[in-house]
Amino acid sequence: VLRLEYECYVPMAEKKLLELCGLIRTRWDVTKIAIAHRTGVVPVGEASVVIAISSVHRKEALEACQYAIDELKATVPIWKKEFFEGGDVWKENAEQRREPRPPPPPPP
Repeated sequence: VLRLEYECYVPMAEKKLLELCGLIRTRWDVTKIAIAHRTGVVPVGEASVVIAISSVHRKEALEACQYAIDELKATVPIWKKEFFEGGDVWKENAEQRREPRPPPPPPP
């Protein structure tokens, strides 16, 4: 892959990201949530997405981050195109385009 290019439908992507933040807050006691996904051309090796979640306890923040990236890839309308020698292809994740899943229940 020579480079990546991302496109999104901004109004829907912003709405879905806000919904995702709300779902995270229903399950984990987090302080702050920041999620950003790049659009346009992204060179190979550079970050496409950044998720930062703070909480009093590290474990909650890490679990919330894992949930956030999985749900972002599956539910937020952002599309990736891979460019390589001889062509390009729109790439879709296997988990993409499904309804949001609720956060997992807290441990007993």
